[in-house]
Amino acid sequence: MSARPLRILMVTCEWPREKWGGTAHFIVRQAEFLRAAGVDVDVLEFKGGKMPHRYARAWLEVRRRLRKGSHDVVHAQFGQSGLVTLPSSRPLVVTYRGDDVEGELSDDHGKHTAIGRVMPALSRFVARRADAVIVVSAHLGNLLGPLPAPVHVIPSGLNLELFRPVPKDKALQALSLSSDRRRVLFVGNPHLARKRFALAQAAVSRLNQRLPVEMLVGWQVPHTQIPLMMNAADALVFTSLQEGSPNAVKESLACDLPVVSVPVGDVAHRLADVDGCELCPDDRVETIAAALERVLRRGTRVNGAAAVAQLDERLLTQRVIGVYHSAAAAWRRRLANATAPAPETDS
Repeated sequence: MSARPLRILMVTCEWPREKWGGTAHFIVRQAEFLRAAGVDVDVLEFKGGKMPHRYARAWLEVRRRLRKGSHDVVHAQFGQSGLVTLPSSRPLVVTYRGDDVEGELSDDHGKHTAIGRVMPALSRFVARRADAVIVVSAHLGNLLGPLPAPVHVIPSGLNLELFRPVPKDKALQALSLSSDRRRVLFVGNPHLARKRFALAQAAVSRLNQRLPVEMLVGWQVPHTQIPLMMNAADALVFTSLQEGSPNAVKESLACDLPVVSVPVGDVAHRLADVDGCELCPDDRVETIAAALERVLRRGTRVNGAAAVAQLDERLLTQRVIGVYHSAAAAWRRRLANATAPAPETDS
């Protein structure tokens, strides 16, 4: 008789709820690839919205599912999701993805909110009670500080069957775009202050004084359309104020699209060995515009797909499964130590 599949309760306060797919597709993708690898994934998704009563309901639902099911591990996506898993009656794995460790920024002005200033402390509180911690970028692990549990750096993976190089003319045709101009792509919500869309716009406007270029915005479109936009564009401009391990940069590299980015998250690491991309030393408009001009005048694709091949979601899924097993083993050892009789002492 074969052993039953590993059963995971995945708890997340971020899940696509919009018809066009939303921004949390990376969590859906991880769940799908885990299932494809034979893991039984039970997803509990809730929308916290900074409302305590929603977290309370989620906390009760976690308890109900753990009583009802035979879960082997609880996996919280984001530190704030981990709050509703405590105290955990199963091995706990927590993935940290960015603002849960660095502090949430206001959508309006890009500065830390009151809750955003508290969030890193809450994330550290959860991390100290986890059996294993996953961070999508090494700098997030440094911000969490020393922890009793092991910390694993596992970036969000890529679906390389979707994000891959496609002939530019085919991508342009699929998007009904002409081939008579250069295009710079911006991916993200242009209304979020931390994405700094205005900075990207200003850089493209400055560039247009010397080199005609059109801006494409990848927002509120089906996720399956983003790789077409990346293959149709001539460069990605990335201007975020705060990120963990930005998917837009990694996905662009998977499509061999040159990237021009400010130094944020793990972008420096991602671009280090990719000739033809530009990591700007600062976030001034003129610096970004000059970098875009150099990239566009070169007019070549980059060898980005090779640089991100190790981010194949199938490979990273196996690493996540390994974390589940190690967390469960650590849990069993801790329980055994807690129930072992105390050594006798001579009176």
